[in-house]
Amino acid sequence: MQSRLRVHGHPIQPMLVTFPFGLFVCATLFDLFDLAGGPAFLGEVGYWTSVAALVAAAMTGVAGMVDLWDVPAGRTRRAAISFNVVNVAMAAIFVVTCLVRADAPHRGASAALFVTELVALGVGALGVALGAHLVRVFDRGRAEAGGLESLGAVAGSTVELTRPAARPVN
Repeated sequence: MQSRLRVHGHPIQPMLVTFPFGLFVCATLFDLFDLAGGPAFLGEVGYWTSVAALVAAAMTGVAGMVDLWDVPAGRTRRAAISFNVVNVAMAAIFVVTCLVRADAPHRGASAALFVTELVALGVGALGVALGAHLVRVFDRGRAEAGGLESLGAVAGSTVELTRPAARPVN
């Protein structure tokens, strides 16, 4: 089972997933520091970091939908759909927090919005676990094909694995 969207033999979506999740974590940290009495601009930075994460989540979602076409029906397809639904749920919670903050004068998060962001990150953590499972399933075919040698056999791969030359025994 191979992903349609690949860069040098590696699927794009697992690479893209790290950006929205990392940005959501950073946004939540900025909001925590703002609530803890940090400079007022931290709330603004947290808001705009959430917006950037939502843009990244949209791109990741598109890549996920393209990859979903190639997943055969069954357990793996259900896991892939669950993974995408969980990521959409996390993004939807952050959309709500961004919409609430959009009209605020300094766009800082309240304690209630901060708790909402923590809930969204909890949902995202479930998505990370599902994503790790899917990466193992997608790469199982290559790993079973021959261990490390199979990594160099990917079409269009820029990495070539070779065995070292045998040393003569003196």
